Amino acid sequence: MTRRDGEDMVLMTKREAGARDQLLQIAAQLIAVATDDRGTLTDRMSDRFEWMLALSEEDRRVCAKNLLDAARASFATGQSHRAIAEMTAWRETAVALAAGLGASPVEWLDEPVAVERP
Repeated sequence: MTRRDGEDMVLMTKREAGARDQLLQIAAQLIAVATDDRGTLTDRMSDRFEWMLALSEEDRRVCAKNLLDAARASFATGQSHRAIAEMTAWRETAVALAAGLGASPVEWLDEPVAVERP
């Protein structure tokens, strides 16, 4: 919005503003990780994002790389949803693993089961 007596203004939705704030929070955490020189990248990421500790060591390594790649893509394109979606997916996976989901074997049905339409 252009104003005669002041700086131009930008109007955005609350959702857009929230996504921007989330992306800035992720950026702040990643900058902290990047400027820390103790331990591996995976160790530093797990220190900042403690939920990563629920993941296996290999999954933490993959998670750290995926989060950085998604953040870089979001920062480069100005599209926050990529980094936020990646962070949310990994965090929810860690929460599910911490709750014990995935620890028991999956029982697959040999034959499909028909159900009535609700």
